[in-house]
Amino acid sequence: MIKVAIVGFGLSATVFHIPFVVHSPYFSLIAISTSRLEAVRNSFSGIEVYQQSEQMITESDADLIIITSPNYTHYPLAKLALESGKHVLIEKPMTESSEQALKLTELARQKSLVLSVYHNRRWDGDFLTLQQVIESGKLGDIRVFNSNIDRFRPVVEGRWLEQQGEASGVFYDLGSHLIDQVLHLFGAPQALTANCTILRENSSVTDYFQVMLHYDNMEVVLKSSPFSASPNLRFQLQGEQGNYLKYGLDPQEQQLRDGVALTAPAFGIEPPVNYGIKYLVGPDTEEQQAIKIETLAGCYSEYYAKLALAIKSNAKVPVSALEGARVIKVIELALQSSALGKRVNVDLSEFHSV
Repeated sequence: MIKVAIVGFGLSATVFHIPFVVHSPYFSLIAISTSRLEAVRNSFSGIEVYQQSEQMITESDADLIIITSPNYTHYPLAKLALESGKHVLIEKPMTESSEQALKLTELARQKSLVLSVYHNRRWDGDFLTLQQVIESGKLGDIRVFNSNIDRFRPVVEGRWLEQQGEASGVFYDLGSHLIDQVLHLFGAPQALTANCTILRENSSVTDYFQVMLHYDNMEVVLKSSPFSASPNLRFQLQGEQGNYLKYGLDPQEQQLRDGVALTAPAFGIEPPVNYGIKYLVGPDTEEQQAIKIETLAGCYSEYYAKLALAIKSNAKVPVSALEGARVIKVIELALQSSALGKRVNVDLSEFHSV
């Protein structure tokens, strides 16, 4: 068993990590660090509870440290964990800067330790389905791709993610997911143009973004708005032989928030009303076919299964440190583009190896 210690006991830890650690046959939860000591003791028995994350990292017998604390803590805590000889999983975004991310990547390499970033939305059912649609070739060469996570949150709620500081705001939060998915699908763009701004009253951090990624013969647009009360258009693929449209969001997050068991038959399963539609036009006719595509089951647990294999058997890391680092670099370039009001070139060559 891989012994796990978790930094933090907030939403990220309790919803996105602890259920999978506890359910997995490969992991054993042995410690948590948090200021909410009694909340942990009331939820779990037989585990160590620390008030100081640094003490837990250096003194616990954990093999793997999972970091779910605020973004500005990711780098110092991950560095300490790696220096202490422990594998590390960092909640996205990986770090405040790509420079920090590359330093952690090199440290993990020197120590022969696993360092991974929790870009779990690669295992959203809709994203898995999207990959399947692209790989089938039925749409022909893809020319336009739109990816959105819009919400209706017109009022600032005061969460730490909405407080001013490095690596805060919706672009680091949701934008990191959208960027990781696109890089996973298509690799690095040649250039990008971005608008990252504040639209809500009393907001002090970015709450709206639109990023255009410019590829050779393909355009990608990533967007998030806090003012969308209508159904979320999650994906739109436009190819030379047809389109694919997908509304709605993967159900796993809401199911985890609602306490649905990972073993429940409905876990990760999307209702048919949210299935995407593939639109095809034949080469010799303008007649359009509309085909409903059943959404594949979402499976965040697959990430943890792959992480266990990486730690125990030196298998491929499900989301590598370099993959997490390149997301941060694209975020930095997008913020630069937004600040300058112009297109900037994208060079991710330093993120292929360290």
